[in-house]
Amino acid sequence: MKHPAARLRFSTQTLLLQLGVVLLVVLLSGAVHVWLSYDRLGRDAENQALTLARTVASEPAVRQNVSAISKQAGTPPPAELLNGPLMAAAEGARNRTGALFVVITDETGLRLAHPDADRLGEKVSTDPSDALAGQEVITRNTGTLGPSAGAKVPVHAPDSLTVVGEVSVGYSMESIGQSLVRDLGPIALTAAGALLVGVLASFLLRQRLQRLTLGLEPEEISTLAHDQIAVLQGVHDGVIGVAADGRISVFNAAAQRLLGQPDLAGTPWMPSPVPGQLKSLTRADAGEADALELVVGGQVLVASARKALHRSEDLGWVIMLRDRTELQHLTRQLDAVGTMSTALRAQRHEFANQLHTIAGFISIGEHQQARDYLARLAATGPLKFPVDQAELLQDPYLQAFVGAKGVEADERGVTLRIGPETLVRGHVTEPQDVTTVLGNLIDNAVNAAVAGSSAERWVELELLDEPGDGAGTLHIVVADSGDGLSGAGPSGDGLSGAVTPEAVFAEGFTTSASTGRPGRGVAGIAVSGHGLGLALARQLARRRGGDVTVLEPGTKGGPGAVFMATLPRTTSGLPATALKDATPSGKDNDV
Repeated sequence: MKHPAARLRFSTQTLLLQLGVVLLVVLLSGAVHVWLSYDRLGRDAENQALTLARTVASEPAVRQNVSAISKQAGTPPPAELLNGPLMAAAEGARNRTGALFVVITDETGLRLAHPDADRLGEKVSTDPSDALAGQEVITRNTGTLGPSAGAKVPVHAPDSLTVVGEVSVGYSMESIGQSLVRDLGPIALTAAGALLVGVLASFLLRQRLQRLTLGLEPEEISTLAHDQIAVLQGVHDGVIGVAADGRISVFNAAAQRLLGQPDLAGTPWMPSPVPGQLKSLTRADAGEADALELVVGGQVLVASARKALHRSEDLGWVIMLRDRTELQHLTRQLDAVGTMSTALRAQRHEFANQLHTIAGFISIGEHQQARDYLARLAATGPLKFPVDQAELLQDPYLQAFVGAKGVEADERGVTLRIGPETLVRGHVTEPQDVTTVLGNLIDNAVNAAVAGSSAERWVELELLDEPGDGAGTLHIVVADSGDGLSGAGPSGDGLSGAVTPEAVFAEGFTTSASTGRPGRGVAGIAVSGHGLGLALARQLARRRGGDVTVLEPGTKGGPGAVFMATLPRTTSGLPATALKDATPSGKDNDV
């Protein structure tokens, strides 16, 4: 069996087929041209024969001599005909024109003049009846002198239209063939030129076919097409293909879902309605940059771009989009757990010491002191977080989370305190969203306080829930001792200067590019220098019908910026109509 490697490539098969077709077309065209030329030369010979026959038949001497012989009782002997005037007239005409023969007959078809003297007085070999009937005839036949193209013309009596004989003239077909051979030179050159052009065109077409198909065989192209459909529609990641000519060649369903766009395949890449960060990945000077994170429609996407090359040929770019929203949520939850675990470990020794103290009081019989000590612990809690006025928080989740963030802030030399206007009656029902927004705001405030020029570093947090029917709204206000927005700048640009309040919510903006400890923030975004925390927090709040805004931009030297977040449907508690009844002692709460 023939080895698959020995099989001719499709482009080679196409080339051979094209060459065969070109050769066949050239041969057929040449043959048709030769046939048409041969037929044209034959018609020319017939017309010349007809003209010569008419000329001979119309000569007065010929008409008179044929008429005279026709009136005789018999035909003159061959010797008399050979030396007669008809023979001289016929041979003279034949010699002048180069005809094969010029034959004159009487009314019965007997030869009165013929190139072969032995044929004089004999009946002609071809049928003369049409000519003797008064008709002019054009013929191609084979006589005693060989194949010829000729004509027969009747000879009329001098004084009437009576047919007394006929003149038959013919030109040799061999001479026609010789004339055709002389014409074959140009025909052959034309055919060779056409064949050469066809061969060159076939080779150029083969090269273009190989370039367009990247040297792949039809079976390989079919397999790639099926694999492409299976991969592009089967993967969860978004795939965008940008061809070398700047048009979008691939925009799979996952990319449409992640970017919230219809199928953009076939449209120009640069004017397309996709985020500018993606377009920056495919700039000519971009190279293969690291993956970047961006927020689109409340989703955290990771985008990476790679140059597509095939045998050093530039095919364009392939952009991969991965949804890290769920991973970010899990990361925030793990960070929250890790932060609180760290706080618990930090308090473990204090808790153990308290137990030893109580055991000591009991062992020495100081039961009253033990009771007093336990009362004090019950008032402040068994674990004391470094958060001023932490007792204002009644929700266990907020107590634990804010306490853990206080431990983290204390490690960095920042005091986290709860504002006096804090009042949360209900319980947090959406801890993941609250963690995202609250954690980002606290982390950004701690970073700003650390980077600020104020000697006293602090972050103040106020929380207020607004009860409603079924679900309440949590309001968060975070202030710090930093230098405000005047000291903030875009992520990684190394610059500082005043910015507008709305600019801090742009992707890539961060309150600090270096003071944060990567991976430690609950949000895991802004503190890592990626500049996505505030943007993600605002999109998350707006998705719930709330918002994150800047109340005060802050001043150089402190106090810093003040941020407020509104998170609807994140708490559960008393309806609005029961607010007054829920106020302790029926007093109004000024918040």
